[in-house]
This record gives sequence, structure tokens and C-alpha cells, in this order.
Amino acid sequence: MIWIAVAAALVVAALVAFFFIGANYPRQARERFREQRDRLYADFFAAASNSGKPRGLRWKGLDWTVADKLPEPTLARDRENGNIVALVPVTIRFEAVPGGEMEGLPAVGNLRNASAVFFYRRGEWHASGRAVFNLNPEEAIAHFKEQFAPLDVPEPPAAGTP
Repeated sequence: MIWIAVAAALVVAALVAFFFIGANYPRQARERFREQRDRLYADFFAAASNSGKPRGLRWKGLDWTVADKLPEPTLARDRENGNIVALVPVTIRFEAVPGGEMEGLPAVGNLRNASAVFFYRRGEWHASGRAVFNLNPEEAIAHFKEQFAPLDVPEPPAAGTP
């Protein structure tokens, strides 16, 4: 009989531990993103510029700032696999591939707004080079609501705040 009580106590303790780990997982993901931001932005540019998309254009540069500061990532959960994703606003500059079909078109030099998509797996963020053009992160999550579920992660209160 005592073994049943011990087993039940262990199960309850495990459930409580999983609850607290799960509740903090998005916050930890956000902190890891901040820590890895420079590498992630470089990885995104490398992956995107090597993707061959959009056809006829070469990735020239990225601007990650909004109102002269780095924006916080907007987090969502991938409905298919449960992974956390981060969407970050970015402004993209392209140039035409020399001799390509886009060469000489005036719109090639226009800045493009997009949301860069990053994936969180096993405690590490990854950049695939996927960009959702013409949508800010909130709009992208709403547009792809079948794929992404919004993940509201409240920021911890500042020190000294009740």
C-alpha cells in the first residue's frame, strides 16, 4: 500500500515539474533568441541568399531595426509539430542577377518588408531563410493561422515593479 502512495506522489511531482518547465519554455526560448540574435540574423541572410528565391534577384542586405531599435520576436507555436517559431520584422534589399530577367526593372531596388521566420528546436534557434513578404509578424501569424498559433509570452516585470 505504501508503494502506491509513493508512486502516486512521484507522478504528481513529475506532472508539477513538467507544468513549470512547460510554462517557462516560451520565456526561455525568447531569452535564447536574444542571446543568439546576431548569429541568427547572419544565418538567416546566408540561408535566404542561397535559396535562389525570389528568382532573378540577389539578396543585397537586411535591416532588422524598427524605429532605430531591434524589435522583439513575435512567438507562435507551429501547429504541426508543436515547435516554437519566432517572426521578426525585416526590411530586405535586392539587386537583379546580372543578365537575368529582372535586370533593368526599376522595382528591383524597392525595399521589401517581410517577417523572417526562425524555428526553436531542442533549446536552439535555427534560421531556414524563410521570409513572409508584405506582412508584419502579427499579420503573418493571422494569415497562416492554420500553421501558426499565437503564443503570448508576457515579459517579466522590471526590477522594482510590483
